[in-house]
Amino acid sequence: MLKLVAIVYIMVGSMLAGSFVIAALTMGRVDAGTISIAAVIGALVAIPVSWFVAGKLNKAIRPTQAS
Repeated sequence: MLKLVAIVYIMVGSMLAGSFVIAALTMGRVDAGTISIAAVIGALVAIPVSWFVAGKLNKAIRPTQAS
C-alpha cells in the first residue's frame, strides 16, 4: 500500500501545498517566508490525507473476499 500512498501523495501534496500558498497570497501575505511555510504545511497535511485516500482506494481495488 505504500506505493499507492506515494502515488496519491504526488497529486494530493501538490494540490494542498498550492491551495495553502493561494490562501496565504489571498490574505495578503506575499513575503517568501510565509509562502514557504504555507507550502510546507500543505505538504505535511497531505501525508495523512494521502494515507486515508490510499486506504479507501485499496479497499475499492482489492475488496476482502468472503470465505
